[in-house]
Amino acid sequence: MSNNDQHQFTITAYDKLGTLERILRVIRHRGGHIKQMQMQTKDDQILSLSLALTTKRPISALLNQIDKLVDVISIEI
Repeated sequence: MSNNDQHQFTITAYDKLGTLERILRVIRHRGGHIKQMQMQTKDDQILSLSLALTTKRPISALLNQIDKLVDVISIEI
């Protein structure tokens, strides 16, 4: 997989203190390079994060790690 492969997905998570930082840390540690990001909250309880990123590693490995975070509700590809 080349560094030019771009992936887009949306993460829905509980909007708790540190949730966004934990998601971004997993992306960084797993070799993801964010090209575009949009975040919004719903009712001050739910966070919706739309991302476009590139990675040399398999995207499935990254998504599996994000999905393990306790505050993540779902990931839509």
